[in-house]
Amino acid sequence: MEKLLEQIKKGTVWAFPGGVHPPQQKSLSNSAPIARLPLPEKLVLPLKQHIGASGKLIVEKNQHVLKGQALTKPSANWSVPIHAPTSGTIIDITPMPSAHPSALPELSIIIEPDGNDTWCELSPLANPATASHDELVDVIHNAGISGMGGAGFPTYVKADIKQPIEFLIVNAVECEPYITADDTLMREHAAEIVKGIELMQQLLNPTLCIIGIEDNKPEAITAMTEAAKHNEHILIQTVPTVYPSGGEKQLIKLLTNREVPNGGIPADIGILVHNTGTLFAIQQAVYEGKPLIERVVTVTGNTIHNPGNVWALLGTEIKHLLDCQGFSPVPQQRVIMGGPMMGFTLPTVRIGVVKTTNCILAPDHKELAEPGPEKACIRCSACADACPASLLPQQLQWFAKSKEYDKLQEHNLFDCIECGACAYVCPSEIPLVQYYRVAKVEIKEQIAEKIKSDRAKERFDARKARLEQEQAERKNRHKRKPAPKSTEEQQKVADALARVKDKTSDGDNKSAVAAAIARAKAKKQGGELEPDNSEVAKERAARKEQARLYKEQKAQNNGDDEPVDDKKSAVAAAIARAKAKKAAQANEQAPSDDITSESPVAANDKKAAVAAAIARAKAKKAAQANEQAPSDDTVSESPAPTADDKKAAVAAAIARAKAKKAAQANEQAPSDDTESESPAPAADDKKAAVAAAIARAKAKKAAQANEQAPSDDTESESPAPAADDKKAAVAAAIARAKAKKAAQANALAQQNENAEPQGNDESSNGSEQTAQAKKKAAVAAAIARAKAKKQQKEGNDQS
Repeated sequence: MEKLLEQIKKGTVWAFPGGVHPPQQKSLSNSAPIARLPLPEKLVLPLKQHIGASGKLIVEKNQHVLKGQALTKPSANWSVPIHAPTSGTIIDITPMPSAHPSALPELSIIIEPDGNDTWCELSPLANPATASHDELVDVIHNAGISGMGGAGFPTYVKADIKQPIEFLIVNAVECEPYITADDTLMREHAAEIVKGIELMQQLLNPTLCIIGIEDNKPEAITAMTEAAKHNEHILIQTVPTVYPSGGEKQLIKLLTNREVPNGGIPADIGILVHNTGTLFAIQQAVYEGKPLIERVVTVTGNTIHNPGNVWALLGTEIKHLLDCQGFSPVPQQRVIMGGPMMGFTLPTVRIGVVKTTNCILAPDHKELAEPGPEKACIRCSACADACPASLLPQQLQWFAKSKEYDKLQEHNLFDCIECGACAYVCPSEIPLVQYYRVAKVEIKEQIAEKIKSDRAKERFDARKARLEQEQAERKNRHKRKPAPKSTEEQQKVADALARVKDKTSDGDNKSAVAAAIARAKAKKQGGELEPDNSEVAKERAARKEQARLYKEQKAQNNGDDEPVDDKKSAVAAAIARAKAKKAAQANEQAPSDDITSESPVAANDKKAAVAAAIARAKAKKAAQANEQAPSDDTVSESPAPTADDKKAAVAAAIARAKAKKAAQANEQAPSDDTESESPAPAADDKKAAVAAAIARAKAKKAAQANEQAPSDDTESESPAPAADDKKAAVAAAIARAKAKKAAQANALAQQNENAEPQGNDESSNGSEQTAQAKKKAAVAAAIARAKAKKQQKEGNDQS
């Protein structure tokens, strides 16, 4: 460090890479003193004239303001206010074209001067040398001062920096051609600039302050040396004239031989840089209380009759400056804000002066020729040789054209200071700087969008996590643990659990109660136990068993009621016997002269006997089916379904029809003619066919009933029992037996026709047999009707 200080004090200057030597053209404007211009017709003040956030409006339309009155107030980080450059009335607050190559509209305050130029009340510091650090920073902040030689960085941020500063560098190089604003300011106001430097020394306490001035400004060097001779910590250093020696990083390299790291700032290496115009504004704010409302602007070019430097109020339209200096435009005239190397062509001259405006250049076509059409790169490497940041302009231009933003950042695009040296030396007239500017804007927009999307994702994730947490809290609200109990309460709970365990042998019900109490106690004690459903399952099984026993008991009670049905059956049987006796008497009274006339009666007697046997078999089978109904489920199944009732009713109806037909056949049997013919055997065949069809229908119906048996209840009933299938099979066998017996009866009838008469004894025996058969048939029919009625009643009770 000491060796470096010795080299600096000896006047050692270190070179930086690259650089060019364009024509200076400074003599056009530095020969005359700084001029004062008349008030313009209106002032257009953009709210944002620096890096950072714009201030918050504190005035409104049609409001009268005084010179130096604040129009905005700081509202965020890196935010500085703006002030009224003169007294007048705010005629509008609206977006206006900005001082930018795109001329995008920005919210601006339009003031119409009243011509009085009346100042507001100013509050300078009485003794700045004894002022505190915070007081000085607040004065600089409220004065709205920002960098006046570069990007417009808020000055109060640099003044309040917490890092130790070794070197304070004053950038008075002003290397760009045509611009002489800082040169003339140092000539005329060197003492004020030195006071501003001393205020920054008071704030930052650097080891040394170095003022760098190009060797083409001898008058400025003399003035600054004279003003700073009383301060031994201020050193005036002359640097060679080379463009762009006024760049921040290049000037640091020239004066200290230190390099700012990639992506870093000068404060990272203990260095801070200020412009001369900025230091003059600090002196005006602290010693005189004046905010930043005007600055020195160079108005030059071959189309300007009176080129020079002027005090321009902020917000003054460029047209007013040109007109005051004698502007004679040429066809297709260009007006440039800034110098020929780093400046940009204005789309309109109705744009106002801002805090970073240092030059207005209006050249003619000979002085500054318009660039020709872009040609192909010849790879001469002249751009790389001229680059002061040691970049690869050719590669950057290719990546910028193809929009390969990742590769641009890998090749350190943002280290480019946009000095224009590469474009100046390019033989193909490629506008390299324009490519870089567009690429930088697009990358910044891309980064801003990514940051915005990341923040939105963070908000979404935070909201999702919050909703999930609220949902979990709602679910587990009943599981929250109570406050811990004392030792006595815990002992009481343990004793209660022990007593419950001792009583578990008293019975299953007591065990269930004890288990429930134990679970409740455990839950109160803070444990979150899983529910034990074993006792509940046992109780449910017990209820099912009780229901099953109840069903079986009910079925037995129904079986006990059979004597009532037996009484009905006895009555029905008595009625049937009476009817049979009556039919027998009718048969006894009928004449029986012919011996051969009894053969049909015998056939009918056989049929009646068969029908009675069938009816008895059906009744017996139905009784067995009712007694043997399965009851496997815990809840007893219902008895035979309704289909069995219908089958029994059909069987009873068939039996009654057969008995009735047999009686009618006996009553209508002729006994007068000995040669009477027996009834047609075809009738018996039809009966047998009908019986077989009925049996098949019963079997089909039983199968359908089994398939369509409902199972809606959780304790489902069993399907139609297997007894129904057995019934259907028995019915089919009976039908076949009927058909066989009918065929035998027909054969027997034919044999009787051919046989000789047997006498009156045989005929009388036949009549007695017929009467007995009729009685049996009547009894069987009565029993069948009783059984059918009983089954129907049981079905109704169960439904």
